Formats: sequence, C-alpha cells, structure tokens
Amino acid sequence: MAPLLLLSLLLLLSSTSLQAQQNITLGSSLTPEGPSSFWLSPSGDFAFGFRPIEGNTSSYLLAVWFDKTSDKTVVWYAKTNDPDPVLVHVSSGSQLLLNSNGALSLQDPTGTEVWNPRVVGAVYAAMLNTGNFVLAAADGSTKWGTFNNPADTILPTQVLTPGMKLRSRIIPTDYSNGRFLLDLQSIGVFLYTVAVPSGKMYDYYWSMAGNTTKLVFNATGMVYITLDNGTQISVTSGVTGSMLDYYHRATLDPDGVFRQYRCPKKVSNLSSQAWSVVDFKPPNICDAQLTNDGSGICGFNSYCTFNGRNNQSICLCPEQYSFIDEERKYKGCKPDFQPQSCDLDEAAASMQFKLIPMNSVDWPLADYEEYSPITKDQCQQLCLTDCFCAVAVFHDQDNTCWKKKMPLSNGKMGDNVERTLFVKVRKNNSTQAELVGSNKWKEDKKNWILGSSLFLGSSVLVNILLTSVILFGTYCTITVKEIPSLQSSNNIGLPLKAFAYAELEKATSGFQEVLGTGASGIVYKGQLQDDLGTYIAVKKIDKLEHETEKEFTVEVQTIGRTHHKNLVRLLGFCNEGKERLLVYEFMTNGSLNQFLFGDVRLEWNLRAQLALGVARGLLYLHEECSTQIIHCDIKPQNILLDGNFTAKISDFGLAKLLRTNQTQTNTGIRGTRGYVAPEWFKSIGITAKVDVYSFGVILLELICCRRNVELEAEEDQKILTDWANDCYRCGRVDFLVEGDDEAILNLMKVERFVAVALWCLQEDPTMRPTMLKVTQMLDEAAAVPTVPTPPDPSSFVSSLP
Repeated sequence: MAPLLLLSLLLLLSSTSLQAQQNITLGSSLTPEGPSSFWLSPSGDFAFGFRPIEGNTSSYLLAVWFDKTSDKTVVWYAKTNDPDPVLVHVSSGSQLLLNSNGALSLQDPTGTEVWNPRVVGAVYAAMLNTGNFVLAAADGSTKWGTFNNPADTILPTQVLTPGMKLRSRIIPTDYSNGRFLLDLQSIGVFLYTVAVPSGKMYDYYWSMAGNTTKLVFNATGMVYITLDNGTQISVTSGVTGSMLDYYHRATLDPDGVFRQYRCPKKVSNLSSQAWSVVDFKPPNICDAQLTNDGSGICGFNSYCTFNGRNNQSICLCPEQYSFIDEERKYKGCKPDFQPQSCDLDEAAASMQFKLIPMNSVDWPLADYEEYSPITKDQCQQLCLTDCFCAVAVFHDQDNTCWKKKMPLSNGKMGDNVERTLFVKVRKNNSTQAELVGSNKWKEDKKNWILGSSLFLGSSVLVNILLTSVILFGTYCTITVKEIPSLQSSNNIGLPLKAFAYAELEKATSGFQEVLGTGASGIVYKGQLQDDLGTYIAVKKIDKLEHETEKEFTVEVQTIGRTHHKNLVRLLGFCNEGKERLLVYEFMTNGSLNQFLFGDVRLEWNLRAQLALGVARGLLYLHEECSTQIIHCDIKPQNILLDGNFTAKISDFGLAKLLRTNQTQTNTGIRGTRGYVAPEWFKSIGITAKVDVYSFGVILLELICCRRNVELEAEEDQKILTDWANDCYRCGRVDFLVEGDDEAILNLMKVERFVAVALWCLQEDPTMRPTMLKVTQMLDEAAAVPTVPTPPDPSSFVSSLP
C-alpha cells in the first residue's frame, strides 16, 4: 500500500511540475477536457486555460483564475477584438494552440479560429505569478498580456493607461458584457452605465478627475491614479495586513460598484475561505449621479436602496410589481396587474384603481406633467384618471404635483427624499390579462379580418375570383400594351443563363425535392454540375395558360434587371416548348415563416435587422428599380433567408408591373389572408400601399413572434393588429414581447417599431407612409429622431362597404 501511495504522490508532483513550468514552448496546446486544460503559474496561485461556464458543462471560457481559492475566482476572460468586445466561449472539442510562428489561436471543434490576440513572433508564453498571462519575445519583453487587455478585474502590479476599460459582467455567473463600465481617460477615471448588449455609454455616475497618466494597483494593495505632475490620488484606501497572507483583486462588480477585495491564503478549512471587501467606490451607488438615458442603477420600474452593513446595493419593486427575472433583476419590474386602459372613463378608473403611498422613494426623471399650486387630493385624482400616469409625486412644502409614466427610471430610496410618492395599482390586485379597448371597433375589425380570411379561404369564392380573372383579365394590374410572348432567349436580351430542360432535370434529380409551392408552380431544390456544385431553386410552372405565359415573360424580363441585397436573385431560365422554368439562387435557411412561428425564437436584434431588410427590399421594388413593382403578396413564406440570415424577398416576379407614370390600377383580389389590405375589398384603385399594409402585419409578427390571426389565443389577442394597437395606446408594448428578454431591454425600439407598423396598417392608403419613409423610421441611423404617434383607427369599420 505504501509504495502505491508514494507512486501516486510522485505522479502528482510530476504532473504539477509540468503544468507549472514557467515557459510554455511553441507548439503547446490546451483542450477543454482532459489533463491539459490549463497552464499554472510557478507558484500555483494562478491558472490560464479553459474554465467551464457555471450551469453549462459543455461551454467553456478561456480565462485566468485564482487556482488556490475555494471558488477559483476568475479574473480575466477572453473577448473579441471588435470595437465593442464581446465574450468568447467555446464548446467541447475546441483547442488553444501556441503556433510555431509564435501566435496564440483559439479554435472551435471544426478548426475555425474564433479568437487570437493579434500578435505573432512570440518565442514562448508564460503564466506569471502576478496573474498576468503573457506572450514573450526573445529578450523576455511582453508582446501581449492579459494585464493589457483587462476584463472586469485588476490585480496587484497591474497598470491601466488612458483608453483602457473594465466592463462588468451582466450577473456574477454570466460573463457577458454587463451594464457598467470603468473608463480611464486622460482627464480622470469614470464609471458609466452602459446600454446592454451594446457598448453605448450613458452619463457617468462617479468620477475622479485630473490630468491622468495611469491607474495603478500597486504591490502594497493601494489603487490610485497618477496625474501628469506626479501626484497620486487614491481610488481605494488600501489593505491592512501583509500582502503575503492575502490574495487581492479589484473588480467592477455587476451592480456597478468598483470594489477591492482580499482573501486569506492560509485557512484551516478551505470552505471557510472567502473574499472580503476592503474598500469600494462610489460610497453609495444609489445616490450616484443620475443618468439622462437608460434605467439607472437598477432596472426600469425598480428602485435602489443601499445596505451599509454589507456594502451592497439592493434593487426592489414597488407594491403589486415583481421582477421580470428574479435572477437578472437589472431587467426591472413589471406590474402584476393589468394597467389602466385609456378607454375607461373617470368613474370606472376610480372604481378599478387606487393610489398607494410610498415614503423615501422617487424616480426623479420620469415626469411628464407638473401642477402648482395644487392640493394632495387633487394631485392623486389627476393621476387616477389619467391612463398614462403610473405614479404621482406630491411636495408638501410648495404644493407641487408631478405625474410620471412608465417605464420609471433612476429609482432610489433614501432619507433625503422629502416628497410623497403614490403608485397606481388595481384595487383588487387583479392579474387579468385582457386589455380593455374600444369594443365596437375591435369586434367589427375582428369580424372583418376573420371574414376576409374565410373569404379568401373559401374554395367557392376562389373559383369565382379565378373566373373573374379570366373574364376581365385584371389579375393584379392593367398593362398599357400587350407583352410579346417569349420565343427564345435571344428576345430577352438579359444577362441570364438559358438552361436546357435536361440540365435542370438532372440538377434536381428528376424534380424530386420540393422546397415549396405557390400560385404559379412548384419550387424544387437542385445542384448544378459546375465546379462549385452550386445549389439552386428551380420554379417549374405547369399548365401554362396564355395569361400565365405573359406573367412568366414579365417575371423574366423584370427580375433579370432587378438586383438588390434584399431580393432573391434570378440566375437563369428555361424556355423549351411548353416548359417554363426559373432558376434562382438557393436560400440556405429557407423561409422566415419556419423561424418566426417555430419553437425557437429568433433574437430581437436579428428580427429588427430582418424587418429593415424587408423594408429596403420593398423600397427598391417600389421606388428604385426602373419599373415600379407591386408585390401584392408580401408574407413570411415569401421572405427567404440566406446563410447569413439576410432577408430576401421572393416571388415578386409574378406581381404585375406599373409603368413609372402610372399611380394605380384596378384589379382583382390578390394576396394571402391575414396580410390583405382593406382596399382589396373596395371599388378603389390598388397602389404600392397594399405592400405597405402587408409589411405592417409582418413587422408586428416579427416583433411578437406570432401569427396575425391566432384563434386559440385569448379573446382580445386573437387578432395581432388589434392587440398591438391596444397595447400601444395603453403604453404597454412590453406585453407584446413578454418573455423576450432582449426585446424587453430594447423597449424604446420595440415601441418605435410598433408605431411604424400601426402607421403601415392605416385603413386609408393615403395615410400609410411610403416604404422610403418606413425604412427611415425603422433605421435609427437615419435622420428620423422620433416616430409620430399614429392615428387610432377607431373609425376603421365605419368606412367599410
């Protein structure tokens, strides 16, 4: 038994010695799993390598951590080299390699490089006893080190120079970019709140000003800034006790406080080892300077209170409110009741709602109306009867009343708050989910939408429509003159490839794999026998009638001249005998329909980009190509996604064309139920505004990730366009994105998009914006600072025939 123990001890010492080697040679590598997952410093205090992410055993950080503390505290983690760096994490099977050319490369399981420090020519790497992992030159100088690229923590002997930053984590267990930033500038050190997930900095909430040359965490445990005249100004007061007996770090914590910590190196029981706070800034973050944008220190509708006993800030919700996410409290609070509808009269509002007082609490920047002089009772009554008012504040000394609306920002609790605050809640604390609106308008509009859906879905009426099309030849548009039939590729004069039918039959394996079907024919997947093995989508138009042949001619002539990032590109065609086929680029990710209404919700930022992409594609069709094109059937099935999830409009070749000097055309009904503009059911001309209406529906579907018509939904939510209008009028667009954390964090943008959609959905086509205006309103980079409030379509039904 003794020899076995001795052998085990020797193997352990040998393994530790190998891991703790001072110089890491070229060609060395690490993997997330197995014995070679990290490199130790010679002292064994620090490790550099792969660290499993808490709660996700198959995902890893590339990190530096204290290896001898009980929690193995992480002090550095890799981020991208972008202007706004984001967290890098990899899965099992990844590899970190110190290449023979002296470059460090992190590769995913496929061998694709996902991170590198952009340094070559190192002759070795080292995990130093200071906690700095370095790539070193032949003379021992540092070519790159973690100390020069900090995450959220600095260590003794580490120096920051102007331009270097610390970014907090979002929560202690999630290393993604958080809501706070320490920025060292030439004029001082500043703490900022940041818009997540971007790097947009709001106003700073704490600072230490001066002509600064560096921020130092020195070997004696003091953090200070050095001015250009040599003066040192302490940021923290330093530590007590020997640096030899304690580990030290200073971290910008997820709550926005910059804290200096120490942890005993020697303890009798490892479980008793813990970090304790030495000093922190600001002294009370709840009283820190207000930010004009964003939610402030805590989330929207939440308020901050400071616990001096443990030096912690705490975020709380008012009565009858609760956190959107208990673990991620920065997301703010939501009411546990249905907020007041703007359709309630004063008597009904007084019966259903009440105001409850709160002392020493305030949201200073949410005011939208002020009254003075006024009594406290009048102040409460004014808020109670105002559907926008969520909170009233009364100041006894000067008899002033302020009304506040949601979302409430910069909330705080403190003894220095001298005003009385009243929060509006329901008397019965109801959690009902219905939205009260204009019942007549909603019921009539619902009947119209459901009726139109049934109308378009009825096979009898469809046959009548098709008969009308044949008799009057007015399917989608009137053309000024007869379009000549397509006889051969030479008549087209377009830079499109003329495919032989046999070539396409071979490419599609006999037209076996169906991608989709439409009114004009079936679409098949194929692969060309070229050098690249190009995948294609082939639309085969069967049973070609005379009118259909003209549509085919129009499509080829138009799409061949139409090129835009957000339109599906036509590669070629086939015109042999009675065979009419179109060859398109293949869209790897299929249609938006399968992603938008599937089990997995697309990220909010991606959905916003998709909406803007579709808008730009329609803008091109309506205003920028040589001949105006009205699509007439905009729906998620006709929006395809390439490998980069770029939205591309398809099937627009079958929409009829308008000459540039024409403004409208009379037509038979075209389109898909749920997306059809109301003018299709009237004796008025059809313009490009029908596409604008359909886009408005799709925009709401992109916002909410649900179909426009869902008969299984609650009564007031069956018709998405109705529900969205109600939520917008009541100031509760957050209901539309409930459970969507990213969208909740971007409520201002969500509200902007909903407003644009409601403009697009105006019953009167002349009230709808052009796609140029829609694009400008959606694109925050354009010169449209705000979107005006769209008219409430309360008279919508009265104008229907």
